[in-house]
Amino acid sequence: MASGRLEGRKIFITGASSGIGLATAQRFAAEGASIAGFDVQDPLGTGWEEVSTAAPKSFFMRGDVRDEEALVRFAAEGTAALGGVDGLVNSAGVGGGGPVHLVDSEEWRRVIGVNLDGTFLASKHTLPGILESGGGAVVNIASVEGIEGFEGGSSYNASKGGVILLTRNMAMDYARKGVRVNCVCPGFIETPLAAEVLGMEEMREIRDRIRDAHQLGRFGKPEEVANAILFLMSNEASFVTGHALVVDGGYTTGHRFGISEMMGLGG
Repeated sequence: MASGRLEGRKIFITGASSGIGLATAQRFAAEGASIAGFDVQDPLGTGWEEVSTAAPKSFFMRGDVRDEEALVRFAAEGTAALGGVDGLVNSAGVGGGGPVHLVDSEEWRRVIGVNLDGTFLASKHTLPGILESGGGAVVNIASVEGIEGFEGGSSYNASKGGVILLTRNMAMDYARKGVRVNCVCPGFIETPLAAEVLGMEEMREIRDRIRDAHQLGRFGKPEEVANAILFLMSNEASFVTGHALVVDGGYTTGHRFGISEMMGLGG
């Protein structure tokens, strides 16, 4: 599968120890990129070893994306370890939400802090290096829940909607400096974050309904989102910036009511 599409690239990835971030790090390393990973979780036993083995150079730092001082160090140490930086994937994220009147203010700040502030802070301290390298690309991880509402998802939806608009503003601000900025909007993906919420026994029926709301009839895989991120990071997307690429198995396409089955198209 690998074809060296990122040969010589030096890419930072937050949330690199699990889920979409880890799958992206593994795919990028296989495509010839050097990788600097940042995550609140220890990478041991997560699959990061595969990244370290495949990448020409690799670096990892533990930290919270809400911690600006940690991201300043990550930018400096990661750049030194890789010999520069020309790409960033903002994948660190947490779930959370509820009806607004029931959401604790501290919980609201936690979700916004990781998902939106973390994207801002990692970008703020990585972009100077990308500009110094002569340009590159940034890919932020948003969500279909940043495009349309999802009951009980107030803080998460707000954070991901913010990521989409931040992406578009960054795309305008940095385009003439040779930096493309896009985001992907995954549907429901089989990640530890999704399992934490949908894996509860009381969520079984709802989980099945959410799965069936994807037109392909299943949840997505982290590797499938990583493929889309790879495209946006690669030179194949050289004329793509400010775009929110939906990777959702048809979740946001529309609604099914059984008419296709009546016409012999069920499955």
